[in-house]
Amino acid sequence: MGSPADEVNITDAIMEVDGCLFPADIISREGLAYTKNFPVREDDVFNVTYPKSGTTWMQEILSLIMNDVDISKVESVPNWNRAPWLELATAPGYLDGRESPRLATTHVYATFAPTQIMQGKGKVVYVYRNPKDTLISFYHFHNMAKFLSTPESFESFVSDFMNEKLSFGSWFEHIKTWMDVRDKANIIFIAYEDLRKDLAGSVTRIATFLGKKLDAEKLKALVDHCSFSSMKNNNMVNYSEVPRTYFDRGQKFMRKGTVGDWKTMFTVAMNEEFDAFVREKMKGYELDDGWTSDTK
Repeated sequence: MGSPADEVNITDAIMEVDGCLFPADIISREGLAYTKNFPVREDDVFNVTYPKSGTTWMQEILSLIMNDVDISKVESVPNWNRAPWLELATAPGYLDGRESPRLATTHVYATFAPTQIMQGKGKVVYVYRNPKDTLISFYHFHNMAKFLSTPESFESFVSDFMNEKLSFGSWFEHIKTWMDVRDKANIIFIAYEDLRKDLAGSVTRIATFLGKKLDAEKLKALVDHCSFSSMKNNNMVNYSEVPRTYFDRGQKFMRKGTVGDWKTMFTVAMNEEFDAFVREKMKGYELDDGWTSDTK
């Protein structure tokens, strides 16, 4: 999920900051401080997600929208350069001297995000995904990423997901902290499922939010380029260029990208328990597009 510019000694160590866990191999307290104090420009755009919610997909979509759908701009520059993670040590090198408009990515709660975002500067595109599908994808990612601990079992991973024992914290607290700042930040919430169902419609909505207008030809070019099959084979986004230090090359970074993959691993009992848990955790929270705690 980050820049592979420099290889490091991977230990899958965990760091706790203000009650949230982070992978210490790639994130430091200094990186989190940089994120919090990041000087936001009015035209900065932030791609915000909980891990495995469509982050890479949105990096590509936003890169194209912000560059007038110039495909050449994304064919030779990897996504971690075009839309670097704020919390990683490499972020200052990518962002501090970059011309506007800048695109940055982050997996942090709103409480760790740049303070100036909460003052109305910049724009935030928040992508959320069915928590059960997010969990499945994150489970497989833990088996691939060497900076994350390998789960003892799927059942134990589900328990850790529900009990806030995973890196980047709780899926539930993540989305709630960002929903809590809707009246302060310039933010749009985009469902991963809507991207899958109607990519063109979702892209148009995002472009409008960013003050961009795409004609039919450019919209089609973007949709074709950002199809899952195209993304899966794109070396600028599929992390095939990342050193083996970070990822097990025997597994694919982009697996299925489907909706409802949770059904392949959840038992009926697990599903019922999880759905009840989600309803309780998300009580009182509903997104403007009608999303509720229903995880079916």
